[in-house]
This record gives sequence, C-alpha cells and structure tokens, in this order.
Amino acid sequence: QVQLVESGGGLVQPGGSLRLSCAASGFTFKDYHMNWYRQVPGEERELVAVITSSGSGTTYAHSVKGRFTISRDNAKNMLYLQMNSLKPEDSAMYICNARGSWSYWGQGTQVTVSS
Repeated sequence: QVQLVESGGGLVQPGGSLRLSCAASGFTFKDYHMNWYRQVPGEERELVAVITSSGSGTTYAHSVKGRFTISRDNAKNMLYLQMNSLKPEDSAMYICNARGSWSYWGQGTQVTVSS
C-alpha cells in the first residue's frame, strides 16, 4: 500500500539545523511532484516547499526562502527538507505530500525550535 513516512524532526535551538526525510513506497515516486507542508494546531496547513517530479524545479514559501532546501532522490524514493537558521516560528508538524494522479499524505514529523 502507499506509504509516506517522515523522519528527522525533533527539538533544536534557534539558529540550528535539521534535515527531514520522507520515505515513499507503494506508488511510482518519480512521476509525482512532492511537497512539504507544515501544520500548527489551530492554523491552516502551510505549503513550505515544492519540487517537481524530476527534481529540476523547486518553489518555496516566502517565510523559508533562503533557509530551507527541498531535494529528492528518485532512485531511493526519498524526499528531503534541509532546514537551516531555524526560528521558533518554524515549529510545526512537517508533512510530506505526493501530488500527481492521486494525492498522498504522510503522518508528519514534529519540529520544535526553542531555547
């Protein structure tokens, strides 16, 4: 069955870095655009970063541009989000999403930025 499993979240101090991973299975990963969203309880889910199916194109939310980098490895069916210069307002559940013929969602990994 289709699975998207995120990992790499945790507690980090402001200014620190984290690398999130999303392992995909059960569908043709290379045919799907991939997205990272983040969700804070009581707020709307925010689209953070997008990468095209080939990996040739990326788009970022204004709030993370220059600090976050989305990437993928189609040979390994993996999606990544490198997060640098983290701020407390980056604290959220980070969720990966596959968008193509269908839309698939992971369960998320929690990121907390606090001193």
